[in-house]
Amino acid sequence: MSDYTQIPLINDASSRQFEMEVEGRMAKVEYELNGTKMFLTHAKVPKALEGKGVGVAIVERVFNYIEENNLKLVPMCAFVTAHLRKHPEWKRIVEKGVEV
Repeated sequence: MSDYTQIPLINDASSRQFEMEVEGRMAKVEYELNGTKMFLTHAKVPKALEGKGVGVAIVERVFNYIEENNLKLVPMCAFVTAHLRKHPEWKRIVEKGVEV
């Protein structure tokens, strides 16, 4: 698995998405921000990057962003929810009352 931590994670607030360029292709996590709640609505990884850990890497980095900015996560995307189930330590950032 590659190390994607050196690749910039860009928060494009105007498009409401986080972006990470890998091998010339753009992986994205779309979101809606409502007060202190960040709803992660869709994760997109180009087919050429599938199976390389890019989706996991961008989701982990978005989780770190949420935690560092004292936001609460509301997962609305199957990929994000599946990642939370595999990594229950991240449930600490999930909005109270939200089932994962």
